[in-house]
Amino acid sequence: MQSKRKATLIGLIAIVLWSAIVGLIRGVSESLGATGGAAMMYSVASVLLCLTVGFGRPGEFPRRYLLWGSILFVSYELCLSLSIGYAHSSRQAIEVGMVNYLWPALTMLSAIAFNRQKASFLIIPGFLVAILGICMVLGGEQGLDVAGMAANVRDNPLSYGLAFAGALIWAAYCTVTSRIAGGKNGITLFFMLTALALWAKYVFGEHAPMSFSVHAVIYLAMAASAMGFGYAAWNVGILHGNVTVLAGASYFIPVFSAVLAGLLLQTPLSLAFWKGASMVCAGSILCWLATRGRPSKAAPVPDTALSPERAGEP
Repeated sequence: MQSKRKATLIGLIAIVLWSAIVGLIRGVSESLGATGGAAMMYSVASVLLCLTVGFGRPGEFPRRYLLWGSILFVSYELCLSLSIGYAHSSRQAIEVGMVNYLWPALTMLSAIAFNRQKASFLIIPGFLVAILGICMVLGGEQGLDVAGMAANVRDNPLSYGLAFAGALIWAAYCTVTSRIAGGKNGITLFFMLTALALWAKYVFGEHAPMSFSVHAVIYLAMAASAMGFGYAAWNVGILHGNVTVLAGASYFIPVFSAVLAGLLLQTPLSLAFWKGASMVCAGSILCWLATRGRPSKAAPVPDTALSPERAGEP
C-alpha cells in the first residue's frame, strides 16, 4: 500500500511537470527564438528520455506505427512548440496553450467516428462546453464576445491556427496509434525526430540568432526536464499507482497549466479566462464520461488520461 501511494504521488508530480510546459516553452522561446529554442528543448529532452524511459528497439515496433506515429507525433510537437513560440505576448501564449487543450474532446469524437467507440449523450454537451470555454478564453476580458474573439485571432492567426491544428493532429495520433502500436512506446524516438525536424527548420529557415543567458539556460533545463522526467514519472504512476486518482487529476491540467504559466510569465489572467479554462476541463471530463464502460467495436480507444505516451501534456 505504501509503495502504491508513493507511485501515485510520483504520477501526480508528472502532471505538475507537464502543466508547466506552456510557460516554460514560452520562456525558452523569448531568449532562444521559437524554432531554435524548441530545437534545443527537444534535443535535451531526448537525452533525458534516453536515460529515463529508454530508447527501445525500433526494429521491434510495427512498421505502420513507426510511420504514422512519427509523422503525427512530430507534426503535433511542431504545432505545439511553434504556436507558443510565435505568440505575440505571454497572455497570447497562454491562450494558445488553452486552444491546444481541445484535444481530449476531439480525441473522443475521433474515436467515435473512426474506431466505432460507443458513447452516451454526454458527448454532445461535453464537446459544446469545451468549445464555449475556448471561445470565452479568446474573448478576452468580456468573455463570450464574438467580435473580441475574432479580433484576437486576427492579431495572430498563425499561432492560433497551429494550436488548433495540433489539437486535431493529436486526436488523430491517439486514435491511430491505439490500433497499430501493438503495446510499443516510441516516445524517445519520436522526440529525437522532432528535434531533427526543428534543427532542419532552424538551419534552412530565417531566424534571429539565439541569445544564451543564465535566464535562457535555466528555462531550457526546466522545460527539457519537465518533458523528460514527466514521462518517466508518469510511467511509474500508471504502472504502480492509483490510476483512478491520476485519471481524474490529469483532466484538470488546463487549469493547472494556466496557473503555472501565469506565475512563470508574470501574466495576470481575467476572471473570464478562468471561467473558460474551467469549462474546457469540464467539457473534456464529460466527453470522457460519455465513453466510459462502452467498448468500441473496432479497437479499444486509448484513455487520454492514462496514455503512457502523452497523458495530459499540452
